[in-house]
Amino acid sequence: MNSDMNNQMHTLSDKEVGVFCGGTSNEREISLRSGKAIFDALHSNGFKVRLIDIQGLLLHELDYQSLDIVFIALHGSGGEDGSIQGVLDFKNMPYTGSKVEASKLAISKYKSKKLWREKGIKTADFVILNKDNNWLESLESLGGSVMVKPDTEGSSLGMTQAFNTKQLQDAFRTASKFSDRVIAEKLLTGPEYTVAILDGATLPSIQIRSQSNFYDFESKYLSDKTSFICPSGLSAFQEEEIQLLALKAFNSLGCEGWGRVDLMSDDKGAFNVLEVNTVPGMTKKSLFPKAAEVAGISFENLVVRILETARL
Repeated sequence: MNSDMNNQMHTLSDKEVGVFCGGTSNEREISLRSGKAIFDALHSNGFKVRLIDIQGLLLHELDYQSLDIVFIALHGSGGEDGSIQGVLDFKNMPYTGSKVEASKLAISKYKSKKLWREKGIKTADFVILNKDNNWLESLESLGGSVMVKPDTEGSSLGMTQAFNTKQLQDAFRTASKFSDRVIAEKLLTGPEYTVAILDGATLPSIQIRSQSNFYDFESKYLSDKTSFICPSGLSAFQEEEIQLLALKAFNSLGCEGWGRVDLMSDDKGAFNVLEVNTVPGMTKKSLFPKAAEVAGISFENLVVRILETARL
């Protein structure tokens, strides 16, 4: 560790850090686990740190004067949609991760994909679904096989594959429980990957191999049959390609600090961007720490390095 980093860490260790977690989104339980892991890592590094579940908390009532900096570990709505970032900006409180506008963009698959299309960043074809949809037309326009997703939900919640009009309608109803807007994407059939980004640099890509039809909530957090391969087995050229694509997608949304970009190959082997996570999971099964470990960064060091990116 160089002297500048030592000095910065020493300065940070004098500050009161609040780890915001929990909240009220559908990803609350994962957020609580992320928050506890981050809290433990900061505490073991000698930081003055408080673990704060913001569920039911009126944010303007929180005693911000006792905090100097916030590590946001809130997943989903309330944590990744710009709302908590807006409150912290108003309080002039430094915090980890992307700012308000980037968070708003990244949490919406529709807005992200629309922007990527405009910028020539490869992403799967898609349509917006609604209850008055022409189901057959939507299905055929995407090649007859689709993945239906809530627009603003993470952890693969509410996602379903559909191969006929009845399945598409059922999938729409399922996704509608999680988000007002529902998106259908052309089904990608190649391997799935994820690329973690830390302070403007990419970490080694991870290939995800799920025993399920796709990498769903159970595969992410409950199953012991999901394989995470890092290094991912790509050639040097492909690894450079996927890292550059991930960084381009991340930067195009104005994201900063840290995040994780999910990608998938199509039937021709081309990488497609799925989404950007501005507050990735930090549990023991999470992907960001796995990539960092392969890059030689321990979990305790990773948490400190993320904290060091916090700024107004």
